[in-house]
Amino acid sequence: MSVEQLRLAVYRGFADTGRAPTGQELAVTLGVSEDTVRWGLHTLHEQRHIVVRDGAVAMAHPFSSVPLGFSVMGPQTLWWGGCAWDSFALPHLVGVDVLVATRCPGCGRALAWNVDNRTPPSGDEVAHFLLPVTMLWDDVVHACGNQRLFCGEPCVAEWLTATGQERGCVMDLATLWRLAQHWYEGRLSRGYERRDPTTAAAYFASVGLKGPFWGQ
Repeated sequence: MSVEQLRLAVYRGFADTGRAPTGQELAVTLGVSEDTVRWGLHTLHEQRHIVVRDGAVAMAHPFSSVPLGFSVMGPQTLWWGGCAWDSFALPHLVGVDVLVATRCPGCGRALAWNVDNRTPPSGDEVAHFLLPVTMLWDDVVHACGNQRLFCGEPCVAEWLTATGQERGCVMDLATLWRLAQHWYEGRLSRGYERRDPTTAAAYFASVGLKGPFWGQ
């Protein structure tokens, strides 16, 4: 078994079922021992392809087995979206229209959008990212849990005051959609390579996100 075979099995399991495949399921699929799978998952975690918590796959962006406030419903499959970014990225990666649902952290209002891979959804809502991209992997679950969607700027301000947090980056739905559009492109295919900081910064700039918050 190669680590790339394991990465693909994790990602395809998430894409097909909406949940993380277990170590036992991966061992059967790949014809290897569970110890070999554990070693491979640890390697993928170290390479930042997936996030492993307590020996299980917690996240394989944009998929999540950890409910962080977003549900993403396709025609036949329900996924957890790890954050606003990942939730909007799912229809681009899996190629189906979805319903993204969450609650505004500021006022608690239920929010939902039909999101596809053709045009950005309409609405006055905004996304707020608390942590800059250079800090995302310090605690990726915490970082993803703080990439949220709000009714608008007043709700962002209310939430920041209530939580004592500093303002991060606020963007409209169209910018969020463009950010998500190609970020995970190729993750369901063999030979995917993560962007390095230079190419990542260039990608962010191409969708209108510039400055130190975005590693520039």
